[in-house]
Amino acid sequence: MTPHANRERGDVPGWVLVTLMTAGLVLAIWAVAGPALTDLFASAIERVTSFGG
Repeated sequence: MTPHANRERGDVPGWVLVTLMTAGLVLAIWAVAGPALTDLFASAIERVTSFGG
């Protein structure tokens, strides 16, 4: 192996950790805000459909 090949591999465990932590944050936020966003979306769709009728 050349010396340059090792430097280009990157920090694989670090990227895995960042990816897992990001996924965990998204799931946590989704769990908290999901029901409120669903209600907001349903309310908005109801307003749009009742406005035209």
